[in-house]
Amino acid sequence: MDLAYDGAGFHGWARQDGLRTVQGELEAALATVLRVPSLSVTCAGRTDTGVHARGQVAHVDVEAAEPDRLRRQLDGLLPDDISVRRVAMAADGFDARFSALWRRYAYRIADHPETVDPLTRGHVLAWRRPLDLGLIEQAATLLLGRHDFAAFCKRREGATTIRTLLSLTWEREPGGLLVGSVVADAFCHHMVRSLVGCLVAVGEGRRPPEWAGEVLAGQTRDPSVTVVPAHGLTLEEVGYPPDDELAGQALAARRVRTLEDEA
Repeated sequence: MDLAYDGAGFHGWARQDGLRTVQGELEAALATVLRVPSLSVTCAGRTDTGVHARGQVAHVDVEAAEPDRLRRQLDGLLPDDISVRRVAMAADGFDARFSALWRRYAYRIADHPETVDPLTRGHVLAWRRPLDLGLIEQAATLLLGRHDFAAFCKRREGATTIRTLLSLTWEREPGGLLVGSVVADAFCHHMVRSLVGCLVAVGEGRRPPEWAGEVLAGQTRDPSVTVVPAHGLTLEEVGYPPDDELAGQALAARRVRTLEDEA
């Protein structure tokens, strides 16, 4: 399933008792349509509270279903802040999470008065000080590659913070909006929002570009790095290998990452 959702009304993707989540809403709708007591949906990227998605991918194991009909039925049951854009039979070996090669997020910032639009405030961060794109780009290059991103992550027991940051690019759109595009094999908790917070400090001139590399090298959560608000962040796209490589990728992704792994 290809999904889009407005994260403002959800306590993130993952199911939580007593809280409204994307997974909870989707699983309830699927159980109703398929007439089963319960089921479990797996997604490519477990977005945090308030984070949006245009390109979320999820899978569910079912006995039988007609994809187009299932999509229409879900569309009639799900709330307006979730959209199922496509439903298809998955290829053998497909796993929405572990078969993924990379995820791409975008963070949008309005840092000049003429770019602050009340109509986009739900998915664009209004930043009251101008940011220097050149300084941000200098700092961003220091973060690329396979590293221990513990300085930018909220640690979880038993989880590794080693990730491969494939791309971290920034551009000004024609209207002046500043957009960062972040691509990695996977992300740990708060990683993207912490990376953006670090780069914003550089863009304001409060920190030199090399500070980003110094924070990364520290390999411990740095309290001087601001975690920017969730609403500016959107999961845009997830990349997968060809069908005959899906199972192999899923197996490889289940191994715990180390710094010695190939980038």
